[in-house]
Amino acid sequence: MLPSDTSNNNVSEKQKKPILRMLDPYERFILGGLLLVIMCGWAFISLSADVMQGQTQSLDERILLALRTEGDPTDPIGSEAWEDIGRDITALGGYAFLILLMVGVSGYLFLARKRQMGWFLNAAVVSGFVMTMTLKSVFQRPRPDVVTHISHVSTSSFPSGHSMMSMIVFLTMGALLARISTRRRLKIYCMTIAVVLSLLVGCSRVYVGVHYPTDVLAGWSAGVVWATLACLIASWLERKGFIGLHEHVKNGSREG
Repeated sequence: MLPSDTSNNNVSEKQKKPILRMLDPYERFILGGLLLVIMCGWAFISLSADVMQGQTQSLDERILLALRTEGDPTDPIGSEAWEDIGRDITALGGYAFLILLMVGVSGYLFLARKRQMGWFLNAAVVSGFVMTMTLKSVFQRPRPDVVTHISHVSTSSFPSGHSMMSMIVFLTMGALLARISTRRRLKIYCMTIAVVLSLLVGCSRVYVGVHYPTDVLAGWSAGVVWATLACLIASWLERKGFIGLHEHVKNGSREG
């Protein structure tokens, strides 16, 4: 009877364990990523439906006007120095800067013998750009006209391209760097910097008057979805052996 009692106790203890503890780290990562994709995807769909029906227009305009001197929609709140700071931060999400950053990071990865990681980063960013332009062409929301723009724009407003692309680029880079980092504090640092930069870029787009707040929220949501999917795919490809996020220089080869 003792072996039977022991077996029953083991089964009982296993059943009492939280479901998450029964999953290995990879399975928890996949589950968390999928949940994030579902939540942010739902947020984007909900926002886009409200925007297209005009339900957010009044609130969007009130927020934009709150960031202007009372009675003067041409003058952002704060000094001229703050306006310069707003333009400088918004430039971090500009396509020129993001392209240069991607080229620079990709070059480093190629030189560090992490070519597969470099190619994957390029594929994630380029496909994200195509998706951003596709969404803009689908929704065709006009730019805000209740305040004066203090930054040049040429495309439609929804979703915010700067917000979406900064999320895609910074989060994907941050996640890949965190993946190859060995220390927990470095992983947290990489992801924190990526998130903070993305949030600053999005907020600056509202401050300079070229986007409604809902444009930025939608851009963030779509960007998180795309970056998370990229990270999930990268993890799956690494597990299957198609790419190596922890590639090492072959014995006998030299750097340079």
